[in-house]
Amino acid sequence: MAFPGLWGVVGENGGMSLFSRTVDLPGVQAVMRDLSVRGKKGYKKLGAGDIAVIDAPDVSRAVAQWLIDSQVVAVVNTGEFSTGAIPNFGPQMMLDAGIMLVEDVGDGVLVGLKDGKKGRLTESGELFCGDKLLGSGVVVTPADAEERFLVAQQRLVDYMEAFFGNTIQFIHSESPLLIDGLGIPEVGDALRDRKVLVVSPGRYFRSELKELRNFIREFSPVIIAVDEAADALVELGYGVDFIVGDPGGIGAAALRSGARVVVPAGPDGHVVGLERIQDLGVGALTFPSAVENATDLALFLADFHQAELVVNVGASVTLDSLFAQSGYASPSALLSRMKLGPRLVDASAIATLYNIRSGKNIAFLWGVMGVLVALATVIMVAGLAGEGSFMVNVVDTWNNIIGRVAS
Repeated sequence: MAFPGLWGVVGENGGMSLFSRTVDLPGVQAVMRDLSVRGKKGYKKLGAGDIAVIDAPDVSRAVAQWLIDSQVVAVVNTGEFSTGAIPNFGPQMMLDAGIMLVEDVGDGVLVGLKDGKKGRLTESGELFCGDKLLGSGVVVTPADAEERFLVAQQRLVDYMEAFFGNTIQFIHSESPLLIDGLGIPEVGDALRDRKVLVVSPGRYFRSELKELRNFIREFSPVIIAVDEAADALVELGYGVDFIVGDPGGIGAAALRSGARVVVPAGPDGHVVGLERIQDLGVGALTFPSAVENATDLALFLADFHQAELVVNVGASVTLDSLFAQSGYASPSALLSRMKLGPRLVDASAIATLYNIRSGKNIAFLWGVMGVLVALATVIMVAGLAGEGSFMVNVVDTWNNIIGRVAS
């Protein structure tokens, strides 16, 4: 089982001893198992006595329990087990299970991590491969984990109180937009009863787009590009229908691609990037609102004009991202998604529907189908080639083939 953020494993399956009896150097002696993107097969080799090397800030209970069940002896994290953003209990669980935790070793540890090589983790938090130091970090104690948990717990309470206070203020100031769509530009029936793809420049939006290619091919959705995602879409050859965002951060090729440009404007009517639009000679619609995130404006636009389905690419907002104070998690983000309700679908859900997991099996079936079609064609040609009945011609052809092979 793989978890997001897990990068690698160092270990020797089956060994529970903290110190090797065959090596004089102190520390956890184990064989390195790479579980990064390049070595996903290493997950299958994870076992008791291994040292897990992960890149997972704020380790959750689920990840912690998986590591505990795997009976690892230590976990080395490139980042922090608890950043303070959320009160995660995972570190305390692992420490209670007797697992050694070392954090902040840095991404450089992944460079020297090679599957099948022996590694050594010292009590001071240094990870070696032979005589080479891969990285060093801070050993986490139970007291450290408990203190961070309590601090993060109070910080989360304070943050959520402030967040929902801001949400109430946003509803008060933007109720005309939320209720009647006041300020949303008129675009005719371009979105009505259509499937819409809202593409934001999130971290993984390019890979999400790749996974949606079958959906795009089948339904030809209206594509709304947000900010600099427009440049990527034009570069990839997609036909962009709308661009929402500050023209100052969008390339000229995208702005001149024929897409209808929607430019955010402040409540006072000030239009962001007006000069660039004028310099390029591109027409634009304005969207006056206190909303600062262009993705939220795009979602409000699709909702008001009665889109049938809206697929959100590159700007997923979840409760976890809200707790972690993600840049996309704002009052307008929460309300724009609630406004769309069941019509809003995350790109990952659509990708799952179009994902063919057993690609090798499908290829095998197509191969068998091809052989059967070829065989049927041969039989039809043989049966119709002679002067006798269909079956007589087939039998004569088969006998001729056998006779030639035998001779």
